[in-house]
Amino acid sequence: MKPFFSATQLALPIVVMLSACSQDKPPAETLRSVRTVELHYDKATEASRYVGTVQARHEVDQAFRVGGKVAERKVEVGQTVRQGDVLAVLDATDYRLAEEAARQQLAAATAQAHQAESDRQRLSALKIDGSVSASDDEQAHSRALTAQATAEAQGRQLELARNRLKYTVLRASRSGVVTSRKFEVGQVVAEGQPVVSIADEGEPEIVVDVPEDQLAAFKTARYKSWLASDPDDTFDVVLRELSPQAAAQTRTYRARLKPSDPRRLPLGSTATLVAEFPAGETPMASIPAGAITQSNGQPALWVVHPESTGTAGTVELTGVVVHGYRNDQVLVSGPPPGALIITAGVQKMAPGLRVAVQEGARSETTKQVIR
Repeated sequence: MKPFFSATQLALPIVVMLSACSQDKPPAETLRSVRTVELHYDKATEASRYVGTVQARHEVDQAFRVGGKVAERKVEVGQTVRQGDVLAVLDATDYRLAEEAARQQLAAATAQAHQAESDRQRLSALKIDGSVSASDDEQAHSRALTAQATAEAQGRQLELARNRLKYTVLRASRSGVVTSRKFEVGQVVAEGQPVVSIADEGEPEIVVDVPEDQLAAFKTARYKSWLASDPDDTFDVVLRELSPQAAAQTRTYRARLKPSDPRRLPLGSTATLVAEFPAGETPMASIPAGAITQSNGQPALWVVHPESTGTAGTVELTGVVVHGYRNDQVLVSGPPPGALIITAGVQKMAPGLRVAVQEGARSETTKQVIR
């Protein structure tokens, strides 16, 4: 015999099951995660970057003071020399002959001066008793003076000949390192032609060219630099010299800067110079350019108001004043300090939207922008 189940008995389990389902909690709300930065106001600074070279403050082009054929070369590029060291020697045969000729001419002129003086003295003695006229005595006196002057002039000529002979040996006028050599043995060089350059390694400088539109800010900036060979070693430099006139070709101004603390720098190496200067008197914050949006045609930011939990917050569109753009950064003011600004996905925000603030998403904004 089959068991009999009434409709009430069959419906009761179904009702119980439905009642149990209706008591479950609704699913939790999924919050959109956002990336934020925290506003920090300060007197913003800008920085311009320049690429220059290391040069010696003192560099001298050495040249012979006479012309001739090079007989000896004593130095190579990169060699360190001291003041007075011999750099090169010319063939001095002709200069020795010139010195000998000047010596013989001096001897002849001196003999003539002695003869003229003796004649003058004799005529002066004869003038007393009237044997010679006053005119003859005056002529003898004039010949003596002329001969004496000629002898003195020949003495100077001998001195010049000796100097020219001495100039056939080129000596270093200062201590330093040889940076260039422009001659070889056997070459005939002209008087005053630069043949060797000597630089003083003790006072290196960084030389850069400043564009005309950045000149005013460059004068008031603070400077730091580093070398391409050692980019982690940053050091302060100070402006020593700024050209008062722009170069005709590039329309830039040549600036020479020296390290604040004396240090040796490889001559000719590439250096990077950063000049930092205030962007303005108004405190500003620098934020990523992607954080900027618009409200009624005016620039605005999405600001997150954190809840008590600190992991979620509500967004609000807030107006902002834009002071300028610097590459991927924007200088702004308006929102209070410490406000959390959404920096990505601003086109998907809506007023009152609850978002999740990622842990560690807050970060200081950049206060300095490099051009």
